[in-house]
Amino acid sequence: MGVRYYKPTSPARRGAMVSDFAEITDKKKKPEKALLVHLKKHGGRNFQGKITTRHRGGGHKRMYRLIDFKRNDKDGILGTVTHIEYDPNRTCRIALVQYADGEKRYILAPEGIAAGSQIQNGSDCEPRIGNCMPLDSIPPGTAIHNIEMQPGKGGQMVRSAGTSAVMNAVHGDWAQVTLPSGEARRVPAKCRATIGVLGNSDHSSIVIGKAGRTRWKGRRPYVRGSAMNPVSHPMGGGEGRRAGGRHPVSPTGKLAKGGRTRNPRKPSRNAIIRRRKSVRYGQLKV
Repeated sequence: MGVRYYKPTSPARRGAMVSDFAEITDKKKKPEKALLVHLKKHGGRNFQGKITTRHRGGGHKRMYRLIDFKRNDKDGILGTVTHIEYDPNRTCRIALVQYADGEKRYILAPEGIAAGSQIQNGSDCEPRIGNCMPLDSIPPGTAIHNIEMQPGKGGQMVRSAGTSAVMNAVHGDWAQVTLPSGEARRVPAKCRATIGVLGNSDHSSIVIGKAGRTRWKGRRPYVRGSAMNPVSHPMGGGEGRRAGGRHPVSPTGKLAKGGRTRNPRKPSRNAIIRRRKSVRYGQLKV
């Protein structure tokens, strides 16, 4: 896997790059039809038709691939990877797995897995790349991804391209993992995770190159608040380019920098052992 540069045939093409899709098994293969569902676009609007997420709309039509994030009902059944495929709904690649009982499912594809690789699920399997195991069966120091937060709910953490967490230790009914952000967190030891580092690690280095490619993703243009009128944004208006007088805020008047956004009464607050480091006003604070 890697990136491919465009020829500088225009100012938009100069410096732009795209994934080379070298890990894709068959670029002409269509996705498994039984594992596709229609994905409806909402343009950032809720059921009342009001915009709750700004700068969303348009974009290329997509079909959603049903991913098996749980992998808890195929314990002891050997699975074989048949294809590595592209998924337009996520940054990492997905792998089509055919189990010994004939059923096919999609999973997130880690680095080092290819067509013909065999995977297993359960506490009795070896800690090899692609195997899904409970945290209390994974050796300390192992790189993991697709981590559950509640047993049986399915993987929710560490699902982006090139990311992985580290399994630290097990203490009683709890396991301690270090997430890619640096946060150390307690997770129930019966939760499952998949061994390995997720593939397509070069995704973060891709240069979009032109505004049109961002529109293809369904992202509409962003406008600075200071460029708006006072009726549209708290920071709008003024007799010059920059009208100062207050700290940067959101369109609703909430401080945009330096404030904590996590709910202090969230039940999972006690599960955080060490918080991630965040950059605030040029300083590192925990």
